[in-house]
Amino acid sequence: MQTEDRQTATAIAPVVVTLGSQSRKRIRRLKRGRGKLMDEVSNVVDQVRANFGEHAEGKVFVPVVLVYRRKPRSGMGFWR
Repeated sequence: MQTEDRQTATAIAPVVVTLGSQSRKRIRRLKRGRGKLMDEVSNVVDQVRANFGEHAEGKVFVPVVLVYRRKPRSGMGFWR
């Protein structure tokens, strides 16, 4: 029989950052890894890393940024 080293996996809640409504120019710069929004994302990653303390050593934090636009409701139709 082979012995395997098993580590217990712990689920960590994702960190959600709301950046609010932004211009297309700022979003484009964020996609390219530049600009004020990228600075905000970097600051949040640094804060999360600091909160983890020594548990963050040797780990890479990868931010996942979602950009979305709400679709306006149509006033037409019977079902709302």
